[in-house]
Parts: sequence; structure tokens; C-alpha cells
Amino acid sequence: MNRPDVSGVKAYLLALQDQICAALEQADGTGRFVEDAWQREGGGGGRTRVLREGAIIEQGGVNFSHVFGDAMPASATAHRPELAGRRFEAMGVSLVIHPRNPHVPTSHANVRFFIAEKEGEAPIWWFGGGFDLTPFYPVEEDCRHWHQVARDLCAPFGEQVYPEYKAWCDRYFYLKHRGETRGVGGLFFDDLNRWPFEQCFDFMQAVGEGYLAAYLPIIERRKEVPYGERERQFQLYRRGRYVEFNLVYDRGTLFGLQTGGRTESILMSMPPLARWEYDWQAEPGSAEARLNDYLTAREW
Repeated sequence: MNRPDVSGVKAYLLALQDQICAALEQADGTGRFVEDAWQREGGGGGRTRVLREGAIIEQGGVNFSHVFGDAMPASATAHRPELAGRRFEAMGVSLVIHPRNPHVPTSHANVRFFIAEKEGEAPIWWFGGGFDLTPFYPVEEDCRHWHQVARDLCAPFGEQVYPEYKAWCDRYFYLKHRGETRGVGGLFFDDLNRWPFEQCFDFMQAVGEGYLAAYLPIIERRKEVPYGERERQFQLYRRGRYVEFNLVYDRGTLFGLQTGGRTESILMSMPPLARWEYDWQAEPGSAEARLNDYLTAREW
């Protein structure tokens, strides 16, 4: 039984973390990521890198983790019962960037690999990941660019890949209790083993590298747009929705906590500041009200 190239995946993910951190530091201009290496009691560890109080990035984190154990957590076996009783390895890079300027969208990306093994049986493995964009003052040009990068990276893998994973992203990043999407979407995929290992690995790499191609031009276009206290307060209010999704629905947060991961690293996706206001409504016709037009699945 051939075992997938787990060490090759790990080497790629470590290099990807380095690449993304270097590119974001250059885009920010002044901020630097500080690394916090950690070990997990049950097996494995990771490198958490956080940038605070940069010129553009108010707070951002780019995590690498590689954890393993003798049994998959309930969050995994609930929808994959065949994993019960198998030892596992899980590794990935996950990032969330919260810019200071409300005109620069928040962004999220992650790519990950799981393998579950049992003596005498073939390993069960899969890839997952994606990226999504959460603007506060959306610009059509930016949203179309984001999705064009996603569409282009999917194209070599089949014409149905982008529509499928775009729709999955719209469904996944949806706040049911609010009746709205978290942002304008992007790509989301999980349980990917439909192709040979090498092709699945290639796709994960395309997604990992596509993130910078999608996000850096948006930072460049919006970083100098002026804003005032009104825009800042709206940004903080909408960040509250981001927190709601991550704590209520996010599968990665649940997996990390259930596997005994490092809590600070798991929750590094939270914004440094956010606010809630009881039953707040945007003024009709305002720039803030315009966001509602983007918080529903649509074709780009």
C-alpha cells in the first residue's frame, strides 16, 4: 500500500507560510510577523505568526500546524464514521488578515491535509482549504478580481471545479442566524481525494499560491482610500459578524479545540477590536447599506 507523500506536503506548507508572511510584510511596509512555536501535549505542534499594529494590517495571523493522535475527534468522525479508530495526522496553513482601513477587506485562507491510518488497511487521506473575502465597503472591481483569480486557478483541473467550490464557499460561509453570507466568498473544498494524490496536492498548492495573487492587488488599490470615524465604527460592527461565524460555525475552530490544539493559535483569527449594537440598521441609501447587496450568493 503506497502511502501519500506526507513529508512533501509538510515541506510545502512550511514554505507557503514563509512566502505569505514575507509578501504581507512587504505589502504592509512596517509590520513584522512575530513567531510563536508551540508543542501539543497529545502530539505535534506548530508555528503561529502574528503581525500587530502594522501600517496597513491592524492584526493578522498566519499559522502552520501539524498535529497527530491515536483517534480522530468527534468533529471529524461525525461526517466520516469510517475514520473511527484510526490514528491521524493533520497539517495545514491557516491565515486571517484584519486591515486597519475599512476600505481594505478582511481576508481568510487555509490549505490542509489529513491522513488517517489503521494497521493492515489502506490509508484514508484528503485535502481541504480555500479562501474568502470579507469587504465592509465592497468595490465591484475587487470582488470580480478575487473571483477571477479563483476561476483561473481552478481551470486546469476541470471546468466544473470553480462553480462547485465557489458554491460550496457560499454555502459554508453563511450565517444562518443572520440570513447573510460572511462576505463575497471565493473557494471552499474539503474531503478532496477525487484525483490521484499528486493532482490533489497540485490543486491545494494552486489555492495556496492563488491567495496572494487575489489579495495583494486589492490591498494596493484600497490602502490609501481616506476614511473617518463613521467608516471605522461600521468596520468594527461588521467584524462582530466575523466573530459570530468563527465561534458558531467554523469547522476548523471546532477541530482545533477538540484535538487539544493551542487555544491562542486557534483563536488568532479573531479581530483585535469588534463591536455589537442592538438591532442596528444602516441608513437607507448609505454606503453602509450597500453592503447588504453583496451578502448573498451571486455569480461574478
